[in-house]
Amino acid sequence: MPANLTKLDREKEMPDTQWRLNGRCFKFGDDLAHDGAMMPFKYVIERVYDAAELVPHLFEEVDTSLSAQFKPGDILVAGKNFGKGKPHVQAYIALRALGVGVVCESMPFLSYRAAIGRGLLFLTDCTGASTLVEQGDHLEVDFSTGEFHNHTQRIERQFPPLPAALKEMVELGGINGVLQKWWEANGKAA
Repeated sequence: MPANLTKLDREKEMPDTQWRLNGRCFKFGDDLAHDGAMMPFKYVIERVYDAAELVPHLFEEVDTSLSAQFKPGDILVAGKNFGKGKPHVQAYIALRALGVGVVCESMPFLSYRAAIGRGLLFLTDCTGASTLVEQGDHLEVDFSTGEFHNHTQRIERQFPPLPAALKEMVELGGINGVLQKWWEANGKAA
């Protein structure tokens, strides 16, 4: 198990969401597929949802050492069609567990829904975002307001933030957190 997952308890704890991330840029192009590029399909068909098991396999078909390079606060910047293909959740679980956010130019609706459902910090509809960065740039992004800063290149942009109606779901860590809150509010034991 990677050292950066020692505090992770199989994604059962509700996160303390920090909307502003400050870290290195990991740049990807257009058409980054969930199955294969982001997560080997094996973990999808085996229905693996344990973040500790998924993290070491994140991007392994692209670069076997990539998942170990991510640190909390890092930001993945991608072009158009991020998470294309079937809307599986394994890569989003792993990215969230690592504390990584995503800024992309576009993503399919079902991938958008899957990312929200897993509490992933992300911005989409960020026109030209991938042209504003290089691999390793120092970025700072406020996912609640859409403020984007590339400190390395001294570039600032304002992108559309996550809609207010969906912020609570991300704040609670996705659908599991929403259900936990509902159970607690209705006097049910988890």
